[in-house]
Amino acid sequence: MARQVAAASTGDVAGATAPGQPAVHRPPAGDLALMALAVAAVSTSGPLMASAATAVPALAVPFWRNLIAAAALTPGAVLRRMTELRGMGRREWALSLVAGLFLAGHFGTWTPSLTFTPVASATALVATQPIWQAMLARLTGFTMTRRTWIGLVVAVAGAGWLSGADLSLSVRHLIGDGLAVAGAIFGALYVGAGEVVRRTVSTMAYTVVCYGTAAATLLVICLVGGLPLGGYPAVAWVKLAALAVGAQLLGHSLFNVVLRTTSATVVALMILLEVPGAALIAAVWLHQVPPVIDVPAAALILGGIALVVTSTTRRMAPGAPD
Repeated sequence: MARQVAAASTGDVAGATAPGQPAVHRPPAGDLALMALAVAAVSTSGPLMASAATAVPALAVPFWRNLIAAAALTPGAVLRRMTELRGMGRREWALSLVAGLFLAGHFGTWTPSLTFTPVASATALVATQPIWQAMLARLTGFTMTRRTWIGLVVAVAGAGWLSGADLSLSVRHLIGDGLAVAGAIFGALYVGAGEVVRRTVSTMAYTVVCYGTAAATLLVICLVGGLPLGGYPAVAWVKLAALAVGAQLLGHSLFNVVLRTTSATVVALMILLEVPGAALIAAVWLHQVPPVIDVPAAALILGGIALVVTSTTRRMAPGAPD
C-alpha cells in the first residue's frame, strides 16, 4: 500500500520513483480549456452544498452526488468499457479503489469541518492541497523548481486571503481545522492516484469504479452515523442532482480526463480557482458580493498558477485514451 500511495503521488506509471524528473509539466492548450470548464463546474459545488445542507445531512450530500454520478456512468461503462474493466490488472483495480477511498476521505473530513470551524478557515486550509501534492511528489524523488514552489505558495496564500481565513485556538475550531487539513491531504492523494490510473485506464472505467467506491464508503459512514438518506423535499433532490451532474460528472471527471497529460500538481493547483469561482457564483446567486480588497487575492491565485504552469516546457507522455 505504501508503494502504491507513493506512485499515486508522483504519477509514475511503473510504480517506482524517477529521481530527478520534474513533478510539474506544462499542460497542453486543450487541457487548459478542459480545466477551465471543470473549474466552472466545481465552482457550483460550494454554493449548492451549502444550500442543500439545510435539508440534507452534511455527509449525505457527497454520498448522493457520488452515487448519482456512478449510476449515470454505469450503463456507458457496461456497454463501452466492460472489456477494459475485465482486463484491468490487480494494481489498476487496487489504485482505482484506493482513489475512491481517498475521495470519500476528502468529503468525509472536509464537509464536517464546516460545522466545527468557520467556513473561511476551512476553505483556506483545504486549499493547501497543491502544497501537499507537491510535497508527496518531492518526497518520492521528483524535482520541484524554486519557481514552482514560489508559485504554489503565492496561489495558496491568495486562496487563504480570498477565503478570509480567521484561525482560532479554541478546541472546537482546532478540530475543524484538523479535519480541513485532512481533507486537503485526502484530496491530494485522490488526484495523485488518479494520475497513475489514467496512464493505462480510460476516464469512464476509472471514474465509475472511483465514484462507486466513494459512494459505498460514504454510505457506510452515513449508516453508522444514523443519518437519514431520504425523505428530503423535492428542491433538495434537484440540488443533489445538480451537484452530481455539474461538480461531479462534469467537474471531477474533466479533471480526471486531463490527468492523462497534465501532472497532478498542476491539476490540484487549478482546483484552487474554485475559490474565486464559488465567490463569483455566490455573488450572483446568493447576493454575497465580496469586498474590493479581495481582488488582489484573486490576482495572487492567477499569478501563482501562471508561475507553476510556465515553470517547465516539458510535457507528460499521454496515457490511456479518454
